Amino acid sequence: MAGRGGRRSLGRDFGWLWAAYGVSAFGTRFAFDAFALIAILALHAGPAQVSLLSAVGLAAGAVLAVPLGPWVEFRRKRPVMVAMDLIRCAALLTVPAAYALDALTFAQLLVVSVLVAAADIAFSAAAGACLKSLVRQEDLLTANGRLESTSWTATALGPPLGGAAVGMFGPAVTVAADALSYVLSAAGIHAIGGKEPYPERSGQPRLRARDLPDGWRFLLADPALRPLFLNTVLVSGLIMAASPPLAVLMLGRLGFAPWQYGLAFALPCVGGLIGSRLSRPLVHRFGEHAVLRTAGTLRACWLPGLAFVHPGPTGLALVMGIELGLITCMGVFNPVYATYRLNRTPPDRLARTLSAWSITTKATVAALTATWGLLAALTGPRTAVATAGALLLATPLLLIKATRGAHRPAPQPR
Repeated sequence: MAGRGGRRSLGRDFGWLWAAYGVSAFGTRFAFDAFALIAILALHAGPAQVSLLSAVGLAAGAVLAVPLGPWVEFRRKRPVMVAMDLIRCAALLTVPAAYALDALTFAQLLVVSVLVAAADIAFSAAAGACLKSLVRQEDLLTANGRLESTSWTATALGPPLGGAAVGMFGPAVTVAADALSYVLSAAGIHAIGGKEPYPERSGQPRLRARDLPDGWRFLLADPALRPLFLNTVLVSGLIMAASPPLAVLMLGRLGFAPWQYGLAFALPCVGGLIGSRLSRPLVHRFGEHAVLRTAGTLRACWLPGLAFVHPGPTGLALVMGIELGLITCMGVFNPVYATYRLNRTPPDRLARTLSAWSITTKATVAALTATWGLLAALTGPRTAVATAGALLLATPLLLIKATRGAHRPAPQPR
């Protein structure tokens, strides 16, 4: 079924889910780095505390989310998503409230970041299962492509607008806007029509300790998902680990202005829109596995070039060109891998699997970010960026294993 202009319609229910995703994604990007700015401007935190806020928030949130995967699995997904939205809203609203009362502390920022990180993981696990139930299998790639393009649009527009809002009203206002976005997201999810059936559970009716690692058991036993899982976790971790040293290099030694730094990473997000639009036609022409291998390999080839950034307009153009190539490849790869993961995972294991995937990704990003901060302090930011890029070049080997493993059946529930 096609809408106006030949655009394929995925139905009213997906429309509400898409709207909810879009508004919360924009709110998150609008408040990009807000906690770091509040810590620096209001609490006079140093670099070590700002790094601690980022790394510990992700890591502790991931640990707190470990029991949430099995818990989400056997509950209706939409109420869980609404609850996680409201939890994130309530936690975030405490920050501008305390800021206004001059009662904000670093410990409060840390606790809020942990709660938001854990709720993010639970929401994502439920959202993946919800998407699979709302959209036909043949439309999953189209749906994931639209979500991916929305994410990159929010990434391009949110930080510049949020930066302008911080300049006019202070950093707390962007946190309040992010909190409001979760209320609107909850309203959109609640508007999805129909009554969601309660998931059936075989075996024991209560959550047991041995249920907690079920998501990891499935991922590590599946011959196709295991290498894909390791690939995406490592790629995300290494790209994110290189970001702080690159910021130090560009804003410090090379003398780029903050607006130039923001522009270098905002404009290339158009590549995400291009890539997400190309993902479906590329899969139709070349096949899912070929696109995963090719786009996944290409996305690993760009980061080493950032080690050669230099001052001036040509240096800025170099960063923008590299980021454009990287983000375009990610825009192609991400919807295809997300769709493949949904199709490969049985419905009764989906929330646990997605939760395990998110927890591992966040924990890895936290660990590698802290490690690369130390490496940059010891060897310099340029060496740290180059090291991350060199290691990233080895990650496509896992994609070869993933596509080979796709011909073997997924593990069956025990």
